[in-house]
Amino acid sequence: MMHTTVGWHVELEFTEDDQHTRAVAMVRLPDGTEVRAHGHASRHRADSQQPRVGEEVAGARALNELAMQLLTKAHDEIDAASGRTSHPIHV
Repeated sequence: MMHTTVGWHVELEFTEDDQHTRAVAMVRLPDGTEVRAHGHASRHRADSQQPRVGEEVAGARALNELAMQLLTKAHDEIDAASGRTSHPIHV
């Protein structure tokens, strides 16, 4: 039996200022669909500037949202293919 290997590439882009980091995550699926999600992090005035930490928090939030959108997409496709409402997909 032959197995097919599929790869997805997730892109993350960040914009930052002194107080905020914003992230956009995007994955292009083999069917041509693009799924995008956003994440945000804010630095408290008393905290030292650590841009890497803001990127990690904003990036993680964007990836978490991306994961939830992919689960919803899969759930909707299961429902469409089966013609019925399936059980929720839990993380």
